[in-house]
Amino acid sequence: MKYEFFPDSLAAYMPKFYNSEAPGEFRQAIAYAKFFTPDSNWTWYATEYDPEKEMFFGLVEGLETELGYFSLDELRKTRGPLGLKIERDMYFQETPLSQLQS
Repeated sequence: MKYEFFPDSLAAYMPKFYNSEAPGEFRQAIAYAKFFTPDSNWTWYATEYDPEKEMFFGLVEGLETELGYFSLDELRKTRGPLGLKIERDMYFQETPLSQLQS
């Protein structure tokens, strides 16, 4: 399997902003992609994607765990403390956020 940071097929498959949950039910949203820093403890779980803005919405685990927006461009450019690039977990399976939050 060839590695692609964010393949077009995944972008087309993910729900657009505001389409992944019923009101008040965000914990039921599904994470479709996982990005991580191999040299630190930051992880981004993408639940929605806006292809025009190249922005995600999802769960971010770093200094704290929170829901928020993050950009594809920032993920591509950001480096961890040892200079390693952020990677996409190619083997990540779709998972409800309720199962990811500790």
